[in-house]
Amino acid sequence: MKKNSVNRLILFAPLVVFGLAGSYFLVVFLRETGEGAFKNSLLPELIGFCLEGFFLVGLFSLVQRLLERDRKDELRRSLRGALREILSHLDLAVLGEYAEPASSQSLEDDPQSVATLIVKLNERELDLDNMANIKAAAGRNLRTMHDLIPVAAQLSADHMRWWLALADSVRHLSEAKDKASVTFSAHRFLANLAEFDGLHL
Repeated sequence: MKKNSVNRLILFAPLVVFGLAGSYFLVVFLRETGEGAFKNSLLPELIGFCLEGFFLVGLFSLVQRLLERDRKDELRRSLRGALREILSHLDLAVLGEYAEPASSQSLEDDPQSVATLIVKLNERELDLDNMANIKAAAGRNLRTMHDLIPVAAQLSADHMRWWLALADSVRHLSEAKDKASVTFSAHRFLANLAEFDGLHL
């Protein structure tokens, strides 16, 4: 069983317990015809306790999940931000004659920008200046990407796996010696990034 499934079970198990217990006591209360002390005092209190527990645990679970999702989204943004320079140089390298470069926010947040870069890279050849800029950006960011591996691991094992693949493709990009190697490594980098972006938090 995956870690996320275990965490979800831990969160919802008390909710199920309180809900079932409250429903059971409520059914007993409605079926009880006598006016004894148990019905008049203890049983309503048990029902109230179960209902309070149900709503409190449910509210706590909801808040915790929202906070966890926000935290993971911030981590994902920090990872994507580390790739901005490489993506910017790739975007400039395949830019049309009269086209405007993509914004930093688009390169960081929009998965469609990666798909667009893949298509443009297939259609245009990289010149020497752009290849040198891409290689230099890859070299500057490689160590940062390795430093961020523990951050990727906090998201999930799949995120860490694809982040390692990204780091490896950036290493190949920084070490590429000719146009074919740069182009191949750039395609590999973008393909790995598309897989990384497709993962769910």
